Amino acid sequence: MWFEILPSFGIITVILSVPGFAMYGLNKLTLDNAYRRNTDERWSRIMYTRDMRLTGSPYKSNGLESIPDK
Repeated sequence: MWFEILPSFGIITVILSVPGFAMYGLNKLTLDNAYRRNTDERWSRIMYTRDMRLTGSPYKSNGLESIPDK
């Protein structure tokens, strides 16, 4: 019957969702932040390096107060 496919569908769904949930824990352990910044595009890479230069961490919020006065 049609319901015989439900157990295999459930197993495949769980197996395919494990890497997404595992990355949450791995990023929390290695980066001390659960979410990773996307650096696929050039603008995102520029903003990542700017935040690293200004605050030392790309995950801290920074505004005009983080830019040093000359």
